[in-house]
Amino acid sequence: MKLLHVDSSILGQNSVSRILSAEIVAAEKARHRGLEVTYRDLAAAPIGHLSGEHLAAAQGTVPEAGPLQEDLAAGQAALTEFLAADIVVVGAPMYNFTVPSQLKAWIDRLAVAGQTFRYTETGPVGLAGGKRVIVASSRGGFYGPETPRGPLDHQEAYLRSIFGFFGITDVTFIRAEGVAMGPEPRAKAIDAAKQEIERLAA
Repeated sequence: MKLLHVDSSILGQNSVSRILSAEIVAAEKARHRGLEVTYRDLAAAPIGHLSGEHLAAAQGTVPEAGPLQEDLAAGQAALTEFLAADIVVVGAPMYNFTVPSQLKAWIDRLAVAGQTFRYTETGPVGLAGGKRVIVASSRGGFYGPETPRGPLDHQEAYLRSIFGFFGITDVTFIRAEGVAMGPEPRAKAIDAAKQEIERLAA
């Protein structure tokens, strides 16, 4: 069994999403003996954002040797890792009501027709079903659906939508909210999320 662990926070050791994603991976390793883990740090080694040159290459234009070719190879490697994984753990903090741009760039490399989805006469069909996705979500404030700021959530809503578009229905969010509201709320949020991880692994 293979697990892909993806982090996207720019905060390093101060990142709540990194703390939680590492806890989730440790729990999954305890549950599945021999679990093969691949790690990708999108802050330390970002994948380039899509450009017109990327789209031209996808339509058959042969890129010249150099940075673009290397970037295309990096994007293909990311897609191959994702398709090979049985479990995908994503560290996804909320930045300005949505996901970090480096996480979005990674997802853009996964959204490839014929690989993770295809179009049919009745609409798009996901091709990457059968995986389990666990998202370690961190937020400075409170953006749950029951809160006044719920409509500003373009982080978890986006992730649930895009993975669903890929055909993945088993998507779980481990959420720590209010982490920017002081040391005590931050600690409580992390502890509550860790308890949720323990329940998830039970």
